[in-house]
Amino acid sequence: MNRTSLIAVFSLLLTTHASGDDWPRWMGLKADNVWRESGIIEKFPEGGPKVLWRSKVAGGYSGPAIAAGKVFVTDYTAAGNVKVANFERKEFSGIESVICLNEKDGVEIWKHEYPVKYTISYPAGPRCTPIYDDGRLYTLGSEGDLFCFDANDGKIIWKKSLISDYGTKAALWGYAAHPLIDGDNILTLAGGANSHIVALNKMTGDEVWKSQSAPEQGYSPPTIFKFGMTRVLVLLKPNAVSGINPDDGKEYWSVPYTATSGSIIMTPLRYENFIYAAGYSGKSLLLKASSDGKTVEEVWRDKKEAISPVNVQPFLQGSVVYGMDQRGYLVALSIPEGERLWQTTKPVSERRPVGNGTAFIIKNGDRFFLFNELGELIIAKINESGYEELDRVKVINQTNNAFGRKVVWSAPAFANKHAYIRNDAEIICIDLAK
Repeated sequence: MNRTSLIAVFSLLLTTHASGDDWPRWMGLKADNVWRESGIIEKFPEGGPKVLWRSKVAGGYSGPAIAAGKVFVTDYTAAGNVKVANFERKEFSGIESVICLNEKDGVEIWKHEYPVKYTISYPAGPRCTPIYDDGRLYTLGSEGDLFCFDANDGKIIWKKSLISDYGTKAALWGYAAHPLIDGDNILTLAGGANSHIVALNKMTGDEVWKSQSAPEQGYSPPTIFKFGMTRVLVLLKPNAVSGINPDDGKEYWSVPYTATSGSIIMTPLRYENFIYAAGYSGKSLLLKASSDGKTVEEVWRDKKEAISPVNVQPFLQGSVVYGMDQRGYLVALSIPEGERLWQTTKPVSERRPVGNGTAFIIKNGDRFFLFNELGELIIAKINESGYEELDRVKVINQTNNAFGRKVVWSAPAFANKHAYIRNDAEIICIDLAK
């Protein structure tokens, strides 16, 4: 290879490396909460990392998605005071918005607004992170308004009302299960008789199949695992954990499981052939699937040592699950034994556990970035031996309230050596390049 060719190859490698990774959906590029970029800071600079830009947004629990040089985020502006008790429903009129910002400077590129009446608890705004897929953007609002947009200009390609189309109502805490792109389809929890989950053609919105019934939608995103040559769509419903064929919606298996308040919120986790699911009030279930995934057996349920995840998706590393427990501890749980290896309150509180304490967990290289409900970004080592905090810094204010305290409960995004973090007033872009 001559010198010119070597320079061309080297330049291509530099360009490829410099391009970074996008965060186009819930939990990132591969939906596993792993940020795979290198060249990220080891500790925060004095005074905290640089905020590259700030852009105004309204209320919302949804995280941002970053793709194709754009930042996509959703919010809700209510006509009046939207505070309600945890298990209380009230009606509120307002506007949900889908906003597209320039990734470089946070300047608005386009915005789509639509009126919506909230009938849910915690009515601060949408829950689901937008999904970017090949030039299209998919969003799901708190009351089941499902849109497909042209991501470049915000033109509506198609839209659905899951509530009216399937004769149902929103779950107590709204539509919160992130839809899943699967080949030509988008899979989403709908609700109603025989339509707990529906597959829609992602280009047209036309129904491909519908399947299952449940007392309520629940909040756990549909997830596909592959066992041998068999793909199994796992659903954590309020009354069962079920495995179905994602191509036609036909059921392979179902295990009865009563989720307290209908809330399994986590995405199911898989280690080898074990499937872990858990929710409120000490509820938990470990299943072992056959080699082809078409049958399962129960290993244990409601184990005292297990994690009860609420707001935060647990992280699986090897055979250990790390997750924020409902009682406020960060817990390490071994699978399949169900043994609690250690616990700590430190990501949220130094002194005592905070109920429903929230710290989102994202892996980068050999350490983790955590974003907690205090608006702090944390760098830590987390492994079987314990939790070692390396640094932390306050980056954004708490603008919401829960259980008598101020919180920020919106998941962050990490892309192109930046962190994108929002509350109910603004979204910010933070430089984390080394």
